Amino acid sequence: MTAAPSPARPLITGPAATPAAAATPASASASASADLGYFGPDSVSWRVLADPLAMAGGLRALLLQALHPEAMVLMDAKTIFRDQPWDRIRRTAEFVATVTYAPTAEVDAIAARVRKIHARLGIGAPDQLAWVHNCEIDSFLVSSRLSGLDLSAADADRYVAEQRIAGRLVGVPDDLMPSSTAELAAYFEEIRPRLRLTREALRGARYVVAPPMSLRVELLTPARLGWTTLSALAIGMLPRWARRMYRLPATPMGDFATAAGMKALARTVAALPERFRVGPAARDAYERAAA
Repeated sequence: MTAAPSPARPLITGPAATPAAAATPASASASASADLGYFGPDSVSWRVLADPLAMAGGLRALLLQALHPEAMVLMDAKTIFRDQPWDRIRRTAEFVATVTYAPTAEVDAIAARVRKIHARLGIGAPDQLAWVHNCEIDSFLVSSRLSGLDLSAADADRYVAEQRIAGRLVGVPDDLMPSSTAELAAYFEEIRPRLRLTREALRGARYVVAPPMSLRVELLTPARLGWTTLSALAIGMLPRWARRMYRLPATPMGDFATAAGMKALARTVAALPERFRVGPAARDAYERAAA
């Protein structure tokens, strides 16, 4: 995206958020007849990615992804972060929302587009695709828990396993995708020695934390304040080892402040009108489920 978000759009929203009236999921048979996509209302994925603060998790994922030297050198060479920061953020949010909530034909179409983009940019190494995937699922899981979503350990494992579907859609090999939170943690433990803060990573992180905005949007809307709040929370949600790589404080007090900030922001967002909390993909999906 080449321009800052329109002031008319919600400033604080995840890839999609769920209507309060849809707390009770539709049955599996209803899901099948309505074509609720690859997940459906009984999935944990619908709950996790319905979090209105999922955008903070998405920013955390981008900051974490930037620490992979080989992947970041390639993205920097293609100017993905430098020239298209809003486009990168928009495409990621659109992809996550579509894969989670759209009918299967729409999901297959956007997945095919993403694979073509990856092929054009030369992004196809299995380990790099797995890195992007695992950073995303870990980040959305962390952000949803910190914002107050009640997830059991079994729920979290199920979410990680469900997201293997999303990974397959963009070509991530099964043997590089975890199927539980324990496997996800083991993945990050194993890959950590390969990660570091490079010049390209720092440049990319700066565009994530403070993307360019038009003067009109910056002066006449709370867009900059809202984005700064989300990016600060995203930084605080990074694992301590990642914050240390970014040369930032990594203390228990910082973890506590981030957790408190996420819960406070979640309460604030919960009081907003539904149109600011519910993304169109989720709204359409819950309407299909209720039909």
